[in-house]
Amino acid sequence: MRKAIIAGNWKMNKTPAEAAALVNDLKPLVKDASCDVVVCVPAVDIAAVKAAAEGSNIHVGAENVHWAASGAYTGELSAEMLVAAGVEYVIIGHSERRQYFGETDQTVNKRVLAAVAAGLKVILCVGEMKDVREAGATDGLVDYQTIMALNGLTAEQVADVVIAYEPVWAIGTGLTATDEQANETIGVIRKAVARKYGQECADKVRIQYGGSMNPKNVKGLMAQPEIDGGLIGGASLKAPDFSLVVNYDK
Repeated sequence: MRKAIIAGNWKMNKTPAEAAALVNDLKPLVKDASCDVVVCVPAVDIAAVKAAAEGSNIHVGAENVHWAASGAYTGELSAEMLVAAGVEYVIIGHSERRQYFGETDQTVNKRVLAAVAAGLKVILCVGEMKDVREAGATDGLVDYQTIMALNGLTAEQVADVVIAYEPVWAIGTGLTATDEQANETIGVIRKAVARKYGQECADKVRIQYGGSMNPKNVKGLMAQPEIDGGLIGGASLKAPDFSLVVNYDK
């Protein structure tokens, strides 16, 4: 059985003081969670969140990482820096990075390799735009993105990667994939992993749904056999909302 993982992606929200307050509010609400609980936070919040989460079951993640170990990359953070700051998880390839910051399948792969080499747990994002879904090309795209992003990893390393399927058309739009659509596409991603790395590896990989999961739709999505958790945007910014998602099985 794969252990579920619910991760919050705070995006560009919360000052360090607000971040610490949110984690302090969250701690008592999620302490009995049956899933892994992660909050991926802006870089300036890492220290405050790490301190606030100390001794709790809340794991700390970052929202991006550079592929180089060090050097002349103004404004970037290396995997080693994140590890030294106490970060455990990192989101790579989020649709907003692809859309606004020129992220490609090639740069995603470089980041994944650097993060895994440094000992970070990767949350790899893949998913399609609305026109791809409407053209019936979703399966081919997510298969390609998955294989490209993981290229160069061993099956053992891939088994520890978390993959988040984000139908880009469902993020912040009020639209959501049906439970069945989400389950089906996540199944396609798992098949892609199985084809390259073997069924045993694919059965271990945890695949989240990242398309506006919230307290209202979490139960239906998590009842699907292929869905192992969620990457939560808006609903992770308020402790009561996020805790309802985390405690979906209560």
